[in-house]
Amino acid sequence: MSTGKRVILFVLLLLLALPFSSVLAHGELPDLEGRVITVAVENAYPPFNVLNEETGEGEGWDYDTLGEICARLNCVPEYIETSWEGLIVAVSNGEYDVSANGITILAERAEIVDFSQCYHDVVQRMMVRLDEDRFSGAEEFVAGDYVVGTQVATTNYIAAVEMLGGDESRIVSYGDFGLAVQALMTGDIDAMVVDDVAGQGYVGLNADRIKLLSDDLIKQQLGMIFPQGSELVEPFNTALDSMMADGAMKVINDRWGMTTGPCGVQEDMALPDLGGRAVTVAVENAYPPFNVLNEETGEGEGWDYDTLGEICARLNCVPEYIETSWEGLIVAVSNGEYDVSANGITILAERAEIVDFSQCYHDVVQRMMVRLDEDRFSGAEEFVAGDYVVGTQVATTNYIAAVEMLGGDESRIVSYGDFGLAVQALMTGDIDAMVVDDVAGQGYVGLNADRIKLLSDDLIKQQLGMIFPQGSDLVELFNMALDSMMADGAMKVINDTWGMTTGPCGQD
Repeated sequence: MSTGKRVILFVLLLLLALPFSSVLAHGELPDLEGRVITVAVENAYPPFNVLNEETGEGEGWDYDTLGEICARLNCVPEYIETSWEGLIVAVSNGEYDVSANGITILAERAEIVDFSQCYHDVVQRMMVRLDEDRFSGAEEFVAGDYVVGTQVATTNYIAAVEMLGGDESRIVSYGDFGLAVQALMTGDIDAMVVDDVAGQGYVGLNADRIKLLSDDLIKQQLGMIFPQGSELVEPFNTALDSMMADGAMKVINDRWGMTTGPCGVQEDMALPDLGGRAVTVAVENAYPPFNVLNEETGEGEGWDYDTLGEICARLNCVPEYIETSWEGLIVAVSNGEYDVSANGITILAERAEIVDFSQCYHDVVQRMMVRLDEDRFSGAEEFVAGDYVVGTQVATTNYIAAVEMLGGDESRIVSYGDFGLAVQALMTGDIDAMVVDDVAGQGYVGLNADRIKLLSDDLIKQQLGMIFPQGSDLVELFNMALDSMMADGAMKVINDTWGMTTGPCGQD
């Protein structure tokens, strides 16, 4: 995309950034019919939530954002103050409907709560006293005999442990973040680890006493949390999408000093230069619309090719696409045989134990694919009640969704090493249905519209991310390129080219 087009697009986005619901550039939103939504807040974590010293009332990004979401969804937010230490478990137990509270998206947390899409990214940094001159960054801090403060059970603590190479003896944890800030200002500790957004909030309140150092320790993403299975996740994501689309999110971010992160729209950013480095990309070439061989030319094409090509155009690298089977693909990337793979891979905690994921670039819903003339069942409930057989690909989330749909009865599942083989088995009648993510399903239906179709039932909603060997230096660089592609519209162009409506990881 030319610089001129990027400037025009950015100007248009600014014109859309009018206050709140006055300009709604989105489709119809769900109506929650005045439902009361309980919202857990600390009231001690600026700029997200804090008590106004003059009025004693809660205010902050959380209040404005949840209020705007409920204005769009017709619900009533009821803010309930609770301590950080028990907040996530309390939401998990259903004591509250939702919490924002600057919560980092982590795989282990996702085992007990459901996350919204990412709404902001943060960087962990060190906060010190204003007159600190003994160290100017993490390296000098670690080399000395200094003590760092954090809040209990936070990603700030995780970042501190990582910075100190696992030496927890130099960390003091506090139950309340404000207590840690007080300990810093009174000299009980030498520094704090804090995410940059909250850090800016505290510096804003104490600009004559504390400051943030420039070192970036860890980059992370924030999401709202809900009890698992909550029906509010999708409506809240839809509302967040609409707020990003019409500029309301930017207004709230600007009000509370939060520059929009990779979950929102950014102005053109300077990208690193990889100096023509070759980047090996694992592809199946059998998973449309992500990657497939063109029948006429025999060349690979699809969303993966266009997206990785655009990323490398921005980072000055050369993508080398190497065909490999799905069955060994993730392990091969983990072992360093390939630098990266997209391939429609779902972000799962167990996969994150052996590979690093990029930020989410698209969401998908698992659905059933059937023959065009199928009239024995019209959805999952009728399928499960019958004696039908479903096909999946080996070691995929399609298989996981099939097992869940069938209540654990794996005897009714036939798994294939290649997704195309499963599609052929469906069309020839060897199986009665397939479980497939909606994006790939649309790709296969597009190639075989006279023979197969997708049913409307949503089985499981999931998110996709690119994978890299653990510790790869490419993760952050690819995330930056993806951010820039979302910002200037290139991602939408590629999505539209391959029939992928942008999910909650992008802009509608």
